[in-house]
This record gives sequence, C-alpha cells and structure tokens, in this order.
Amino acid sequence: MTDPQILERIRLLMAREDLPHAVIDLFASYYRELCEDRTGYVYEHDIEPVADSDVVRYDDLRQCEKAGRKAINQAALIKLNGGLGTTMGLERAKALLPVKDGLTFLDIIIRQVHAFSQALGTRLPLVLMNSFHTNDDTLRALAPYATPGSELPFTYVQHKYPKILKDSLWPAEVPGDPGIAWNPPGHGDVYMSLFYSGMLDLLMDRGARYAFISNIDNLGAIPDMAILGYMTEKQVPFIMEVSQRTDIDRKGGHLARWKNGAMILRESAQCAPDEAASFQDITRYCFFNTNNLWIDLEALARVLRERGNIIALPLIRNAKTLDPRDTASPPVYQLESAVGAAISLFPGAQAVVVPLDRFVPIKGCGNLLSIRSDCYALAEDYRIANHSADTRPCIDLDPLYYGGIDDFEARFAAGIPSLRQCRSLSIRGDVAFGANAICRGDVRITNASGKQVKVRDHAVLEGEIAF
Repeated sequence: MTDPQILERIRLLMAREDLPHAVIDLFASYYRELCEDRTGYVYEHDIEPVADSDVVRYDDLRQCEKAGRKAINQAALIKLNGGLGTTMGLERAKALLPVKDGLTFLDIIIRQVHAFSQALGTRLPLVLMNSFHTNDDTLRALAPYATPGSELPFTYVQHKYPKILKDSLWPAEVPGDPGIAWNPPGHGDVYMSLFYSGMLDLLMDRGARYAFISNIDNLGAIPDMAILGYMTEKQVPFIMEVSQRTDIDRKGGHLARWKNGAMILRESAQCAPDEAASFQDITRYCFFNTNNLWIDLEALARVLRERGNIIALPLIRNAKTLDPRDTASPPVYQLESAVGAAISLFPGAQAVVVPLDRFVPIKGCGNLLSIRSDCYALAEDYRIANHSADTRPCIDLDPLYYGGIDDFEARFAAGIPSLRQCRSLSIRGDVAFGANAICRGDVRITNASGKQVKVRDHAVLEGEIAF
C-alpha cells in the first residue's frame, strides 16, 4: 500500500525543485509500483525471441544513402550526457574522461560532428542532454569551443527523481549535501525532458524532423545516411540499432517481443534473478540494443499529445547506496527508465542490425583499455576505427585493482600494451605493466602473491602466466 503521507512529501520535494507537474505525476505512478512491490521484471513466459525476419539488415539499406543525404538538413544529433561514470570512480561528467590520443569523449564528438558537417556541406545541430550532475562540468568544458563563427552544442538539463530509502520507502533527504538525495531518472527521460525544456520545439522550429539519439560514451555512434534515408523513404517513426550478441554482450539489454507481437527492450535490471541464464543466452536472444536510436520528431510530438505529454516507460528499479562512493551508506532505490523502451510506443517501429563498429562504448576500465590500445585509432574525420578486423578483445580486469580510474591509470602508467593480436585478456591480482608490452591470443595473468608484480618492458604475453 502507498502511504499518502509519504507520497505527499515526495510531491512537495519535487515541486520545490520546479519539476513539471507531469514529471511529478509520472514519478508518483512509479512510486506506487514500488510500494506494490512491482519489480519491473519482464518474465520469460510473457515474451518470445525476435526472429531474423523481424529485423532489417544494414546491408539492405545501402541504396537509401542518397535519400539520407537529401534529408540530412532535417536531422539533429542528441547525445545522452547524464552520467558521472561512478562505476569507474569518476566524480565529474564521464564525457570529460580522456579516452583516445588525449581527447575526451566530448572533444572527439565535437570534432566528429564538425568533420561530418563539413563533408556534407551542412551544419548538424548537436544537442547534449545533461543531468544536474554533469551540467556545470560540461558547460565549462565547452567554453574553449566558443570561437567566433562557431555554434556550440545546444544543452539542456534533464529532470531528476528523489532516491527512495529501501527500508522505509521515504524519500532520502540530506540537508548537508542535498544533491546526493536525487538521481537522474535514466535516459528514458529524454522524451519528456526534450518537450518540457523547450528543446523539442526549438529543434523543430529550426527545421529538424529527425533525431539520432545515442550515448555520449559510444564513439561509434555517428550519423548514418543509409539509416536516415531508409527512415525517410519508408516513413518509419522509430528505429533501434541492434547488433548480434556475442559473449561480451551477454549482460546487455536485448530485443524481444511481447506475445502480442510488439517489440520490447528488456534490460538486465528487468530480468528476474532466476531467469539470468535465459537472459544471457545469446542463441535465444540474438540481438542487443546499442542505444543508438532514430526518431521522427513529428511522431514523438504526436505520441506526447496523445498521452497528455507523459511518456510512461516501464519502470527500472535499481538498488544502490545513497552515496555511490560509500557502500556503507543507506540502501536506496533509484527509479529509472530506458530510452529504448519507447520502441513499443510507436506503431511501425523497426530494428536495424548494424555492424559492431557502430557500438564502441566505454562502460568500464576494461573497455577503456581496449580503446586506448592499438586495437583502435582515430581517423582524420575522428571516426573510431577498429584495427582488429571484426573482433573485439574480451577484457576482464580484476575489479579490486582496476575498477577505479586512478588504480587503472597507475597500473598502466608506462603505457597501454598492444592488444591488436589479442582475443582475450584476463588479469587477476595486482599487476602493473611496463612499456611496450604485447598481448597475443588468449592471455590469462594471475598474481596470487599478495604483492604487486610488474610485467617487464617489451614483454610478449601469451597463454597462462602466473606470478
């Protein structure tokens, strides 16, 4: 049962933050689900796998590139920039992490958009959806780009939700550090925040009809003329880019169908613990969501009108600690939603199977090691190029010694090893690397000594290595 007194307190706190009434109402509905112990799980008996015939293959869209080039002046690029990267020990916007050749995500993306716009003779609007966590840092980082004649990315701040104390279901309140009591509501908030910030109207007034939405930490997410052209020619209101799942992608959100045929995105947090094995079965659920999405802004505006300007996506209930940097702080629930879940709201929505080079994310220090290595390079137009053919090395680093960015940097202070000939790298224990090391094939390093060991300069690492 929902306690009316608690719900009233939640409404008061959110109203004090000047959140729109519709956002407060949506959170209230999520809170009621929480109180009813509705987990947000999507169960196996309610869904079925997506068949090959249900998706569109990227190679079949090549003939649409010309149409995409014609429509590019009606397109905008939206980057989801709400995350701090706390899982990597970051305390400021993840977009400001140096990832390649000394450049941050933000640096690379701005350069990508500039090169893309120059090549096509257009000016592609770039929009950053920041959170209250990332906005100030991002604005400071954008200041050096404010040169005469330049057009900085548009920015706006998404909404925020109160964290809910797990034991009492009261909203968390921390008078000495009020920001810690709130969380961004996940990237599923992009639709409502676009509308209530006025950014949706601004883009449409400037002639934008189509938006390409992607995570700021995915360096492979660049505008694609074939997909845009297909969208415009076939009048598809919503496209999700998916890729074939591999062992690396077992835990990522996958595409499925409800029994009535509608597509659904199921995230790992929506999987019941006893169904984890089937969730991670890459032969059953073959396609994972890259979080690269294309949306017809007119269709979005229509869906908003039809739903009273509320986009109620399935609840994701994330169990966290109040202070993400302090595991001893009180346990809380963060109520969130996923941007890709909107695929079920748009009749005619489709999924396009894209090459893996459109999905180059950095979710942890293992990904960062791969990107910083010689597996990848930045082209002249700042596209990220994979030098390892069609493979991505599977990196598994001991979280005790490589989980945080400071620990990671210290152990690779002499340089990143060559991974171009590496299929997988697993490290257990405290291992620091010397300069110009090379990993080949499948490498498994184990240090059980309890003390840090160092891989010598120019070492060639293969197979099982024990210290």
